[in-house]
Amino acid sequence: MTLLFLAHRVPFPPDRGDKIRSFHILQYLAKRTRVHLVAFADDAADVDPPTAFTDILASCTIVPRTKSQKRAAVEALATGRPVSLTAFAHPAMQAAIDRVMPNVSGVYCFSGQMAQYLPVDAPPVVMDFVDVDSAKFSGFAEDSRGPMRWIMQREARLLGAFEREVAGRVSASLFVSTAEAAMFRGGGAPGRVLAVENGIDSVEFDPGAQFANPAPLPEREGPGVGRFPQASTPVAQASQPTPSPSLSGRGAEALIVFTGQMDYRPNIDAVTLFARDILPLVRQHTPARFAIVGRAPTPAVHALASNHVTVTGEVDDVRGWLAAADVCVAPLKLARGIQNKVLEAMAMARPIVASTAAAEGIDHAGTIRVAETARDFADQVVALLNAPETAATLGTAARAQVIRRYGWDARLAPLDALLDLKA
Repeated sequence: MTLLFLAHRVPFPPDRGDKIRSFHILQYLAKRTRVHLVAFADDAADVDPPTAFTDILASCTIVPRTKSQKRAAVEALATGRPVSLTAFAHPAMQAAIDRVMPNVSGVYCFSGQMAQYLPVDAPPVVMDFVDVDSAKFSGFAEDSRGPMRWIMQREARLLGAFEREVAGRVSASLFVSTAEAAMFRGGGAPGRVLAVENGIDSVEFDPGAQFANPAPLPEREGPGVGRFPQASTPVAQASQPTPSPSLSGRGAEALIVFTGQMDYRPNIDAVTLFARDILPLVRQHTPARFAIVGRAPTPAVHALASNHVTVTGEVDDVRGWLAAADVCVAPLKLARGIQNKVLEAMAMARPIVASTAAAEGIDHAGTIRVAETARDFADQVVALLNAPETAATLGTAARAQVIRRYGWDARLAPLDALLDLKA
């Protein structure tokens, strides 16, 4: 077996949800067979990945993705196709795939945007949709008004039809959770539909590890003591307020952390909800600071920065922020599949409060506190901040559950049979 691995983003560095999954899958496959990678690069820095990454591959072809969203939208309207596909339609990508395709006996296609490049006479294909993207756009449509609502409805309808068509001509369609797989089947998708869940590297995400660029926190006592890492880009925040005693007896504000790619709409909506609606309720009961940790924050995210809200931008090592957190939060209204941010916080033994949508794809065995309304969310956060021993016990149990349930090799083992691989 020689594989072509198609990806809509270079699977390196594994610094966002989709790239984390594609990186670990590519690494798993490359240990078992020859793999040719052909992928897009969103960032100029990704065009030339390090040799430590490319050395595991039979070949590596990276195509810069330069098409603007505006041009993709115009093309979509002119051709009757989804914007999700026209945004990734590029003749250089097609040429790169055409060069490699005769030399492979199978294809692993990562993300639905890349399925447009699969020829009718392609060798056996495993299609990793990851999430049901059409359902994501349906969710966006419900939260939109006016022309944007129509645009999102159009995208959901056209993309759903494309997803079903692709599923009918591949060997298997993969999704990140059983819930996503069931949703796809329930929408009338044909063929073999399976869940191959994400994992977590519990050695990398270990609360006992050393973290890059630490800077001192204010004096604190009790479980959850950590250190702020330095941001690698300027921090948008006001000066630190004077610490005041919290109900748990610590002499500084508690730290509440959200991590994620901060130009992604569900993450933007989540931190906006927390900063504007939930944090004020928390602060009625205990001093607390909210840190929004992630690359590419939009102007709307930067606008949330205040005396009690820190917007870091990209950081050198997200583990330091997780280790420093008294509570990690995931108040996402729209969440598809398994949230890596939640798995990472679990692995770092942090107590977590998550929305139903963010928690439902994870087998957390009760180690995550789940909340829905702003008031319920605030109450759950306050309860953990004011009971640090309970919070520490919950975090320890979360890490143990991750180690039991979410090792990458165990999660990806079904690929062996699907692709006829040998370790």
